[in-house]
Amino acid sequence: GREYPMAKSISSSERRILVDKYLTELSLLAKQLCPKARIEATTEGFEDEDGHVRIYPPAGMREREIEEIEGKIADRCVDILVGEGVFICSAVYN
Repeated sequence: GREYPMAKSISSSERRILVDKYLTELSLLAKQLCPKARIEATTEGFEDEDGHVRIYPPAGMREREIEEIEGKIADRCVDILVGEGVFICSAVYN
């Protein structure tokens, strides 16, 4: 199991609201970092994920830029997980 604090015994509806809030925040962050990217946020998590943000950068974007975006979003995902116990994964598809 995970060693992270699970969201402090909140109801599933409250949890969904939190998950939506962070999915929105991460989507906006991705858009800020890469305005031309197509962003998909979904609560169809796999296994123990609460949500998933998929980022599709525009064709021809440099690998280094993609890695930078990936890193910044992953950092924020970790903050959310540690702070709130909400587990959102992000991935860049190119």
